[in-house]
Amino acid sequence: MPFRYFIKLAFDGTRYHGWQLQDNAVTVQKTLSKALTILLKKDCSLTGCGRTDTGVHAFEFYAHFDMNIELQDTAKLTYQLNALLPDDIYVNFIIKVDENTHARFSAAKRTYKYFICRHRNPFNINFEYKVSGELDIDQMNAACKLLMNYTDFSCFSKSHTQVNNNNCKITEAFWTISGDQLIFTITANRFLRNMVRAIVGTMLEIGYGKLSLPGFMNVVENGNRSDAGVSVPAKGLFLCKVEYPEGSF
Repeated sequence: MPFRYFIKLAFDGTRYHGWQLQDNAVTVQKTLSKALTILLKKDCSLTGCGRTDTGVHAFEFYAHFDMNIELQDTAKLTYQLNALLPDDIYVNFIIKVDENTHARFSAAKRTYKYFICRHRNPFNINFEYKVSGELDIDQMNAACKLLMNYTDFSCFSKSHTQVNNNNCKITEAFWTISGDQLIFTITANRFLRNMVRAIVGTMLEIGYGKLSLPGFMNVVENGNRSDAGVSVPAKGLFLCKVEYPEGSF
């Protein structure tokens, strides 16, 4: 009987081509799997809670792997793993879970945040997107409320992705102001590839008065990616929270 383990980690995605394994590219999954393989002395296949695009960061990310034998000291393994990993990846803990608990399919909710600055900050240049001019945050928040009325978000999805449908259940979406930063927060049961970045780009058009609320509704209802706004840069996007059913671990 295999033993399943969850890893909770965080990473700065600046120099990675996302989470997912790719040929001839440095990814978080490849880097973490290589370190685990060295320590466990066996090939270690990791399954992540989702995919992150090139340059996207994670305050909280989960992955799982299976072992034929039970690990005796996961705290020691965590310590050794962090000593071996580069500084831009950090493992919070490793914990045994039920063999049916799946990092991706068992996740109930995911929360992303997108960070925008209105004045350049050299210390956050890899973690926020700079915009200029005045934005109507009230209108942008009004558009957030409209998102709750829909489930098909084809208009915000990257084309030709291998998914069965483009339906998502958004449970919260809102903009806040913190000092010089504008922060977009969104929670849903699942997200499509490029979805959050496309939503933010479209919301900015609303904030600048280039797109009305009825126009925003038309964009969503028509389902055409070409009608929505441009995708904002990946560097401002963070996966912040992944929620699992109570008792998962």
